[in-house]
Amino acid sequence: MKEETIVLHAGHRRDESTTSVAVPIYQTTSYQFDSTDHASKLFSLQELGNIYTRIMNPTCAVLEERMAKLEGAAAAMAVSSGQAASAFAVQNICHSGDNFISSTDLYGGTYNLFSNTFKEMGIECRFVDPAKPEQFENAIDKKTRCIYAETLPNPKLQVFPISEVSSIGKKHHVPLIMDNTAAPYISKPIQHGANVIVYSTTKYIGGHGISIGGLLIDGGNFDWEAAGDRFKMLNSPDPSYHGAVWTQAAKPLGPIAYILRARVILLRDLGAAMSPFNAFTFIQGLETLPLRMQRHCQNAEKVANFLENHSKVEKVIYPSLMNDQYLERAKKYLNEGFGALLGFELKDGVEAGKNFINNLKLFYHVANIGDARSLAIHPSSTTHSQLSEKEQLSSGVTPGYVRLSIGIEHIDDILEDLEQALSSS
Repeated sequence: MKEETIVLHAGHRRDESTTSVAVPIYQTTSYQFDSTDHASKLFSLQELGNIYTRIMNPTCAVLEERMAKLEGAAAAMAVSSGQAASAFAVQNICHSGDNFISSTDLYGGTYNLFSNTFKEMGIECRFVDPAKPEQFENAIDKKTRCIYAETLPNPKLQVFPISEVSSIGKKHHVPLIMDNTAAPYISKPIQHGANVIVYSTTKYIGGHGISIGGLLIDGGNFDWEAAGDRFKMLNSPDPSYHGAVWTQAAKPLGPIAYILRARVILLRDLGAAMSPFNAFTFIQGLETLPLRMQRHCQNAEKVANFLENHSKVEKVIYPSLMNDQYLERAKKYLNEGFGALLGFELKDGVEAGKNFINNLKLFYHVANIGDARSLAIHPSSTTHSQLSEKEQLSSGVTPGYVRLSIGIEHIDDILEDLEQALSSS
């Protein structure tokens, strides 16, 4: 099936007990076992099935299957937030004393998780500038467990060199984890060599801004067994699950050693499960994702061109307006448009940014991105003053910087609101 069909039909045709076409909300904690033998097989991973909603749930399973098929992946796991997905993606293969490599171009919450919280856990994050992909290789050593990056990093919006870095990782048996939150449908990182995908479903997957959630997606294309001692947690007996060796336990089920361990260890022990109700809302959003992303991208392109020619704007940050190097990269990895996020620099700095935000009437002033509605924020009015010089440089946020998340409203109304707010700033 093509993407537009997958988001409507994968994982569910009808509910077998009621014949419901809509995916039911299975608001339950537990599931009746057929027999003691059935329970034993489930707990020993001889077969897959529902045990407890903290670990799996039928409503979540439909979302997981649709997203796995959309990405061309082996399996997916729904979690309580995008932040939980980012944490689990690394923690699943990276323990105290290990290190991993991350692009410097990250969402601020992820940057803090990696540079501070993980540090307290004894996990070292080595940051590398993606403008120089070859430097990822220089940062790898025998304790490196993965490379992490964002496809379309917020707020720099310089598309990550996925295939270049995945090739480096493959040479050293190091997987590439890509956060594709800002580019669902328009980018397929697994096709370019990525091994694991992370999503905050809170954003474009839902599109409605009513639920928080995340996804961890296993491409099934990394040979964990061949990597040997680099991944002892997958290739040696795990005392946390009856001595299971995950690369062996997963073989009857498919190439899902990574996601299987994440589900029955991390999700079981740390409990960051997505609620069935939230999964239901994300399924509703997913059904229209291709249509929405097309409209998001069309509107954002027009807004970028409008701002590029506005007298009060110093600079516009959008993939189609970047230099040849980043434009070619965007064309390579973004197949259906350049995304819905854009930034711009106002000539008169902080005060102009504040005035612009305060004068908006259609745009919502919120911290989120990815709603069907148009959203705006001026980071310097909130967090910029609290950042160190290094963090300011890494974030790409400057005093006059404004970030827009362009919605699917009529483009004339979007442009009219921007014009009146700029004129008043």
